[in-house]
Amino acid sequence: MKRIKKAAIFLSLIIGVSVSIAYKSDFFEIAKQLEIYTTLFKELNMYYIDDINPAKINEVGINSMLKSLDPYTRFYDEQGVENARINANGQYGGTGLEADFKNNKLIVTDIIEVSPAAKNALFIGDEILAINEIAIDAEQKETSLSQLRGLPDTKIILKIKRQNKSFEKELSLVSIIKNPVPYYSLLENKSGYIALAKFNEKAFDKVEEAFLSLKEQGMTHLILDLRGNPGGLLNQAIAIVSLFVPKGSLVVTTKAKVEKWSETYRTMKEPLDLTMPLVVLVNGRSASASEIVSGALQDLDRAVIVGTRSYGKGLVQRFRKLTYGTQFKLTISKYYTPSGRNIQEMDYTNRVSDSIPKFSDQERPKFNTKNGRKILGGGGITPDVIVALPSTTKTTKALFKTEAVFDFATQYYYKHPHIDSIIDFSLTPSDFQDFVTYVKTDEAFVSPVQKSIETSKKLALKAGLNVDKMYQKLIDDISIEQFSHFQKDKNDINEALSSEIIRRYYFEKGMYQYNLSRDNTLKNAINLLNNNTKYQAILH
Repeated sequence: MKRIKKAAIFLSLIIGVSVSIAYKSDFFEIAKQLEIYTTLFKELNMYYIDDINPAKINEVGINSMLKSLDPYTRFYDEQGVENARINANGQYGGTGLEADFKNNKLIVTDIIEVSPAAKNALFIGDEILAINEIAIDAEQKETSLSQLRGLPDTKIILKIKRQNKSFEKELSLVSIIKNPVPYYSLLENKSGYIALAKFNEKAFDKVEEAFLSLKEQGMTHLILDLRGNPGGLLNQAIAIVSLFVPKGSLVVTTKAKVEKWSETYRTMKEPLDLTMPLVVLVNGRSASASEIVSGALQDLDRAVIVGTRSYGKGLVQRFRKLTYGTQFKLTISKYYTPSGRNIQEMDYTNRVSDSIPKFSDQERPKFNTKNGRKILGGGGITPDVIVALPSTTKTTKALFKTEAVFDFATQYYYKHPHIDSIIDFSLTPSDFQDFVTYVKTDEAFVSPVQKSIETSKKLALKAGLNVDKMYQKLIDDISIEQFSHFQKDKNDINEALSSEIIRRYYFEKGMYQYNLSRDNTLKNAINLLNNNTKYQAILH
């Protein structure tokens, strides 16, 4: 017996030593690099000529390291952790306004219709100068934004600037719930419409609530709009799929390096409806959980997908706790739809410098739906019915990435206290010309080409070359050409301006009403649901 015990102990020691050697072998390089980093960090703090901020330098180093992997693996300080929590559960103490920094100014970007901010006549476009008498510091963005949130039933004082006038507003903080379903309604031909903007902890409950309400109103078809939805919680995506497929249906499979994180997810709830015709709308900004929902419903032949190809995020992240209240979110696995396809678009593993190849540049693998339909893997969810978006010039696309539309809408709102109708609202030719003039005179938009020319001009002048007149003529010619592009894309620009303007008067709900009345993708979905023969033919 003693010999057996000794042998067992000996064997355990051998295994322990083997594991230890393997560990050292696997992680020696990591330990080496950590030691180098620690030594460098100490030397930098002790001997650098100027005072440095150790926390800031460390965060820059961490973020640069993680950026080399993929855009979803991120470090969160204590405030970042709180923001992530709010984003996930959709509830916090606030005034009902959203704000963000634009050109180093803290600007109100959205107002919830029924909220202290709305009741106190705060407007989109207002600049926040101070919070509780503490001036806004553009260098401390997260700190400034966090001051807009707090415990319900407390008060904050905002110093606001509007049209060059400053004033103060005292607002009470209340419990704010970010509704993931900003709009739903019964459309023509008894089609229900549900817009799902994000997958937070309230997503399933709000979609179910909207579905039951629409069914009471007589809904016979459903359109689930996931356009622009960046994703969120995996469990909410699975729960929403469960509304429309039999209990126990496969929704998604994850495969990870750590075996225990490789999982198979099936629906665990009884469905609300298994037969109602269902269309899911997607576009290039539908990602992650949106693609899990649309991909599963497509694979199971439960819905027809309409729109443009989705973003292509087939990676799964998980939060891991670090020391001192910090966390980081890292990519732990890839997910696969019921047919077995991964829809990841960007191949981060094989990046070359700043160039990241796309899986869709290769031949996309083919898979089969439940009914045997051919579908494609890699590069997002390809819709069953593709609705081409209107093409716009590169100049206009660059314009939309600036604050020009937002700022002009703010000015328009101040000049026009009222508008009569949401659906019938339209900008006049004079309004469009005002916008063009605004972009020219206020330098609200400088095209990438203009920026390049300005840089080249500075280098030429620095070299002692007299090129002022030559460059000015080139800039003038480009300006004429780019504004001809605006004229060509007049309809698209007017729609973008109108949508932003409507939001100032009628909040998010009004913007949905306006956009849906002009939505070509939605019209295609309604027409498809009106033709049951065509709808069924797609699924079989």
